[in-house]
Amino acid sequence: MKTLLSFGHGYSARALTPLLLAEGWTVIGTTRSAEKADTLRGEGVEPVIFGEALDDGMARATHVLISAGPDEAGDPILRAYLHLLETNLGRMDWVGYLSTTGVYGDHAGGWIDEETPLTPTTRRGKWRVEAEAAWQALAARTGAPLHVFRLAGIYGPGRGPFAKVRNGTARRIVKPGQVFSRIHVEDIAQVLAASIARPDAGAIYNLCDDDPAPPQDVIGYAAELLGQPLPPEEDFEAAEMTPMARSFYAESKRVRNDRIKTDLGVELLYPDYRAGLTDLLRRDRDGVITKT
Repeated sequence: MKTLLSFGHGYSARALTPLLLAEGWTVIGTTRSAEKADTLRGEGVEPVIFGEALDDGMARATHVLISAGPDEAGDPILRAYLHLLETNLGRMDWVGYLSTTGVYGDHAGGWIDEETPLTPTTRRGKWRVEAEAAWQALAARTGAPLHVFRLAGIYGPGRGPFAKVRNGTARRIVKPGQVFSRIHVEDIAQVLAASIARPDAGAIYNLCDDDPAPPQDVIGYAAELLGQPLPPEEDFEAAEMTPMARSFYAESKRVRNDRIKTDLGVELLYPDYRAGLTDLLRRDRDGVITKT
């Protein structure tokens, strides 16, 4: 039986889960709380509290997905389960690591692809580069069929701008030349499923849609869909922002996604933010339950 062992079974991994369960897979997911474990159990996942023994889950696994992000001390999965990974990853059919396009750094709005050198400027981006290298080194030692997925900004059910637009807290921060790439969580799920079906050990994929865009345009379109007044523009330099929020504007780039199309045959469900937001609003109005 095909079994996915998912480390850090969060938003993106949960979007993949129903695709696998529909094909008869077993999904085992780690989480950090009993409350989240109950939620995962209700979605058909076998939960394991992070840090507890995973010998049984690893023995049953045929595929492994790593979604947990690194911190200043490195990758938490490698810290907690290195020996188990070293002795088991080599026999897996597929191993996926979810990284971020932040590894590329700032390109002043220019286009980048998977061959672009990694020159991160943020602390989180540097952590990701180190984590990618650590997983690639582990794969080289063990023969694990590692695939790296560099994700752009994620949105989807439960993660759209509509609530802030409705309650008047949405902000249109304008920094000239600033653009971001994005990816709908359901497109992340279909790319992962396509890679599992067509494994290519060592491959690296950028996951983003076809339309990098300024953040104020996304907020503006959400307001238009809702029939709400357009939030006023705020100059980036003068805007009051937390250091975390401001750091997201430190890098500007347009990310190419050709490889997921040519190598995996993926046709994006939501090729731009307009398609994605229109669908999210439809679900909201239809009373579709969203997950976060």
